[in-house]
Amino acid sequence: MASEAIVLTVPGPHGEREMRVSSPSRVLWPEVQITKGDLARYLVDVGGPFVAHNGDRPVSLQRYSTDVDGEQFFSKNPPRGVPEFVRSVTVVYPSGRSHPQLVIDEPAAAVWAAQMNTVVFHPWASRAEDTDHPDQLRIDLDPQPGTDFGDAVGVALELRTVLAEAGLTAFVKTSGNRGLHVFAPIEPAHEFLDVRHAVIGVARELERRLPEQVTTAWWKEERGRKIFVDYNQANRDRTMAGAYSPRALPHAPVSCPLGWEELEEAAPESFTVLTVPERLATVGDPWATMHDSAGTIDVALDWWERDVAAGLGELPFPPDFPKMPGEPPRVQPSRAKRVDGED
Repeated sequence: MASEAIVLTVPGPHGEREMRVSSPSRVLWPEVQITKGDLARYLVDVGGPFVAHNGDRPVSLQRYSTDVDGEQFFSKNPPRGVPEFVRSVTVVYPSGRSHPQLVIDEPAAAVWAAQMNTVVFHPWASRAEDTDHPDQLRIDLDPQPGTDFGDAVGVALELRTVLAEAGLTAFVKTSGNRGLHVFAPIEPAHEFLDVRHAVIGVARELERRLPEQVTTAWWKEERGRKIFVDYNQANRDRTMAGAYSPRALPHAPVSCPLGWEELEEAAPESFTVLTVPERLATVGDPWATMHDSAGTIDVALDWWERDVAAGLGELPFPPDFPKMPGEPPRVQPSRAKRVDGED
């Protein structure tokens, strides 16, 4: 017996492609009964904006063996069976190793990824032609226990002001969960470490202005009931769910770009695989003009240097990174105190 499959006609820059999707009735989001076929059709419907914001970048694929409650794994290297029209680019990881990663150049490539059981798409902050130099400054506002999306909104609005003072134009999207992602287009003139330092400079400035609402503390035990500015998302090979990417949460949310005028009234749970295509058709894409002009990180780097001169140095890196110059010990503060007491 032939296996269940559908064929979708997918428009793109090189004309239409006929893309086969097997097992389209397999349920990916059990709580809302959204299927693999629904996901593939969603990616066709949002194809243009999806590629505009996630294309021409190395991308990691978050794939699931069954549904979003099941086993997951990340594909960075191109999996077997990649269509001839889907390219890859070699990137350098923090370890110094080099490997190819996929690049999505048209909606059909995203549909093929869905056929390979991809749910979440994680694009790099740099372009495929120059993977070492980000063209986006990205800031992840992560609500800690006791805070919620509404708390992140107020912080994001102040962050927009801080970025404007640094000469940067901010764009905002839902994370697809409880937080917010704020992006600013930048000239691809600096390496990842410089951009990370610029983000720390901005984050510390934001923390000064909102000390009761914002924290840059890496260790969870030190964050309190605040919004954590996750500066480490600016590192090489650190990615966020892309704009219009689905998320692997029960109600099938989407990481959805918003206009700043929408933010205070936004309900993040309302942006889903089922609702976002209609939103795009009626509201349009709030990020459509993002890369019309790019700023520099010069002011943000000046803030970083000012803080270093004042005694605020490097912050911890993720645990899988090599030890970095000037980095403080990667030891949980309470554990370090216990060890010091024993000594």
